[in-house]
Amino acid sequence: MTASLRPFAHGRLIVHAVVGLIGLALLFAPFLFHDFRAQEVAARICVFVVLVASYDLLIGYTGIVSFAHTMFFGLGAYGTAIALRGMGPSFGAILVGGLAGVAAALVLAFLIGLLSLRVKSIFFAMVTLAAASVMLVLASQLSDLTGGEDGLTYSVPHLFAPSMKFLADADGHVVKLFGTALNGRLAVYYFVFVASFLLFLLMLRIVASPMGTVLEAIRENEMRAEAIGYRVVAYRTSIFCIAAVIAALAGVLRAVWLKYTGPDVALSFSIMVDILLMVVIGGMGTTIGSVIGVAVMTLAQFYLKDVMEAVASATGAVPLLPKLFDPDRWLLWLGLLFILLVYFFPAGIAGTLMGKGKRR
Repeated sequence: MTASLRPFAHGRLIVHAVVGLIGLALLFAPFLFHDFRAQEVAARICVFVVLVASYDLLIGYTGIVSFAHTMFFGLGAYGTAIALRGMGPSFGAILVGGLAGVAAALVLAFLIGLLSLRVKSIFFAMVTLAAASVMLVLASQLSDLTGGEDGLTYSVPHLFAPSMKFLADADGHVVKLFGTALNGRLAVYYFVFVASFLLFLLMLRIVASPMGTVLEAIRENEMRAEAIGYRVVAYRTSIFCIAAVIAALAGVLRAVWLKYTGPDVALSFSIMVDILLMVVIGGMGTTIGSVIGVAVMTLAQFYLKDVMEAVASATGAVPLLPKLFDPDRWLLWLGLLFILLVYFFPAGIAGTLMGKGKRR
């Protein structure tokens, strides 16, 4: 038995080691990467880990296919943006707007859950897709409130502003630590990082609790779970509401970091596609796999074009290769990367590595 469990233990060790390295890179990102683009990538990874892990609670643990997750994400972002725009840059505005967005997400999730979770997967997916489409149209047309297609720009509390200096020298210049200015931008990054980390720990606790076991039972055999006494609709509605609230909180973090909220960054269907791809790449039903899936997908989206440009420049004398690696074809290579990942890791990176030992 010990020999049969060894591959499983090794796979789990590899996954945890990779996730630990990603976590350390995110923890020290402002001091390791000084350019604005790299810090944007790190903050995006933090937020999307929460968003993708919350979606994994639905599709990975409960078997609920929903296309409305960006709607909840957008409600949190727009609630925060509208409050900061109307009330001014204060933590009170973040609190009021964030709570309003979370409350709206919770109410909508509860109504959708009660009305639609009794129907089967594809019909429920269509209902959620319709709800998300309606929210996108409303955000685009209610321009007086949401800014329409242009979105909203606003200021954040002074503590999070780049002009905020935590330490300054005799000449008034901000003090740098390992090349990183100790200013408000550092504060807002660690606000996003710490909040994302706590939300991720909360989700790990949920899936490790008895509720997580019931959700897996519902996913595997809904009729059997109901036959042994579990109220399936109640559990499915509860987890749908929990996932919606966490997604809305992720939207709050995104709004505070970007200082801009619009349909393209909060409600776009392309974000929903990214979430689905990240879940598949990381491994459905693993939670921890969301960290790997988000990191792989985000790094590819931001840096694949740079890698292709470097390859095209290095192979300029070779026929066809410069055209093949033209940066404008980065979506082609991203698609090939996704196909290869699915082929070699059919259950996702974390799912495959941790599942090999189980099969053996």
